[in-house]
Amino acid sequence: MSQYHFEPATYLESMRADIPVFDDLQEQTAAATEDIEVRDVLELGVGTGMTSRAVLERHPRARLVGIDESEAMLAAAELEGDLRVARLEDPLPAGPFDLVVSCLAVHHLDGDGKRDLFHRIAEVLRPGGHFILADVVVPEDDADAVTPTTPGFDRPDRLADQLAWLDDAGFNAETTWRWKDLAVVRAEARR
Repeated sequence: MSQYHFEPATYLESMRADIPVFDDLQEQTAAATEDIEVRDVLELGVGTGMTSRAVLERHPRARLVGIDESEAMLAAAELEGDLRVARLEDPLPAGPFDLVVSCLAVHHLDGDGKRDLFHRIAEVLRPGGHFILADVVVPEDDADAVTPTTPGFDRPDRLADQLAWLDDAGFNAETTWRWKDLAVVRAEARR
């Protein structure tokens, strides 16, 4: 993944400007975790911590481990937990985790990178653990491609492809929310 860094101070403002349903996406991501018993959660791409806070609000006793490639973003998140500077391509923190969640980060990987990540996520989950993926996807209708993307940095794939890659990695996956070129997927590990 090429290096590209957001400014923590303006991140939320720019996300809300680019993605009119940004707050809905965060809410739907956290809502997808509601009936899961969560003691240990791993977030991939912590950013400013908005997703972590929404998930931890629903699971206040959960222990957070989070990664982001930007030290500045992790510092701005002001979260309690084990926060580490790491990229999605790096080895994941050792589990086992009940929940892995990622919002607006995985689309930076190409298809092979996503397939590899999904397998690595399955390896750090407890049996029956869940992965919640909220991200930009290539929509079926070109008119629904409304989220700004940067060539070479953003690499969204079709939702159907990602669901197939999740299945191949050992997940039963379902789409829980969809808006134009955004989707939330809830995937349960079969093992």
